[in-house]
Amino acid sequence: MTPTALPTQQPASTSASAQSDTGLDVVTGAFSYSGRAITAALTDAGRRVRTLTGHPGRAPQDSPVETRPLDFDDQLGLVASLEGVTTLYNTYWVRFAHARIDHELAVANSRTLFWAAKRAGVQRIVHVSITHPSVDSPWPYFRGKSLVERALAEAEVPYAVLRPAILFGGDGVLLNNIAWLLRHLPVFAVGGRGDYRIRAIHVDDLAQLCVRKGAERDDSVTDAVGPERPTFVELVGSIREVIGSRSRIVHVPGVALPLLSRLVGLALHDVLLTRDEYEAMAAGLADTEGPATGTTALSEWLAAHKDDLGRQYANELQRHF
Repeated sequence: MTPTALPTQQPASTSASAQSDTGLDVVTGAFSYSGRAITAALTDAGRRVRTLTGHPGRAPQDSPVETRPLDFDDQLGLVASLEGVTTLYNTYWVRFAHARIDHELAVANSRTLFWAAKRAGVQRIVHVSITHPSVDSPWPYFRGKSLVERALAEAEVPYAVLRPAILFGGDGVLLNNIAWLLRHLPVFAVGGRGDYRIRAIHVDDLAQLCVRKGAERDDSVTDAVGPERPTFVELVGSIREVIGSRSRIVHVPGVALPLLSRLVGLALHDVLLTRDEYEAMAAGLADTEGPATGTTALSEWLAAHKDDLGRQYANELQRHF
């Protein structure tokens, strides 16, 4: 399986180099996980930030961020919300299909957003994607991400694509919930040998990379990855050690892990790990061999957060649905 390469294109006639910086940027989901980190990095850099969000009620009352709705059915409203914007930082996506929302709809919504950005005269788009997207992928997440990258290239707005595998830091879900399970369950199941590698990047490193790419002018695609790439079983073992868990790590057949995850998820009223997510991870799609673009070492971060990691469960469904 080979990642889909974005075509190199010439800047549009309304290129960033031909326009002045307005000092105003838009972040989709500025009160969500990665969007919050990007917003903080932009604010620290002296930028004004407006957000497009599907959850405007989450905005803190004293927030300096101007809030507009992310309503894909209101194309003219999207254009109006993007007028006067220098750079759009796009984090919009869905992790898994739920109710009426699936990856196919997310692709269509992303295309609508890019169209609105072009119509509004946005000078640059920085888009958060995923490692190893491919139109030939058997997994809708990676196939959809590839189609979104294609839609971005077709929008004819100068762009930078960042491809993280897994994020950590802040109030991230994955590592926190692994730690929570290790604190509460007598055994922790790892699918297969667990020798598939994880190339995680700290969310603040991703945010800083986004801001740097926002200041550039050439089209680019960059893997957003940290300096360490432990195997999954090494990662779980490290978390177990730093939090002082006595949970036993057991290996189960890969085909059984999604079912076990679903059963635990039902008890927690959440989605722990989908079959597609496990299969993609086991196939090596959470790893790259290229140079690190983030500086925070995962092992050092785990050691620094051993006391609070996994103290409370982070429910994905409650956060997003």
